[in-house]
Amino acid sequence: MIRRIAAIAALVILVLVAIPLILTPLYALRAVHPVSTLMLADHFGFRSMQREWVDIDAIAPVMVYSVMMSEDGQFCRHDGIDWGEMRAVVEEALAGEETRGASTIPMQTVKNLFLWGGRSYVRKAIEAPLALYLDLVLSKRRIMEIYLNVVEWDRGIYGIEAAAQHYFGRSAARLTARQAALLAVTLPNPIQRNPANPGRGLNRLADRVQRMAKSSGDYVGCVKPA
Repeated sequence: MIRRIAAIAALVILVLVAIPLILTPLYALRAVHPVSTLMLADHFGFRSMQREWVDIDAIAPVMVYSVMMSEDGQFCRHDGIDWGEMRAVVEEALAGEETRGASTIPMQTVKNLFLWGGRSYVRKAIEAPLALYLDLVLSKRRIMEIYLNVVEWDRGIYGIEAAAQHYFGRSAARLTARQAALLAVTLPNPIQRNPANPGRGLNRLADRVQRMAKSSGDYVGCVKPA
């Protein structure tokens, strides 16, 4: 009985590892439009869901820059993991302090594509090598394109096009700098935060991200068109 359970567990782990290893190279193809595990759960659970894939060229550049400045300022410089932030989190954990998030955009992308939500050391242990692999196989611009098309901005609202229409009644290509900043700072807690009706705290965060996106310059070079 124990051997059978161990064999099943090993098979499950093998499948979990094999799926991203096989799919990630396919996701380099621009014609492929990946979906997230949450999107699949909504689909098979017969829940309402909105997502319209848009190429990164059809997204307002300020939206791309705002998400990068808000979510992963070192996106163009790391290899999938921000090792400085990761070390700080480990040190905080060892000291018994409450840890802050250190997830990069590649880490969040592999979580959305292949893993599950919630705080889990097991998931983080799987997430880290997958993020390194994603960053190795795909370009930064393609990773950002996928992330912006699979991330959840409200219940059943996936991707920047659906979010732009849902909150502001316009396409992702026509988002203003302020709207982009508000959408970007919504991402850490999209169920609780509303970019169309921001409170004082959300507006303060958006002010900072808007300033950073405006002055980003070469810092965001990896997501600019070649």
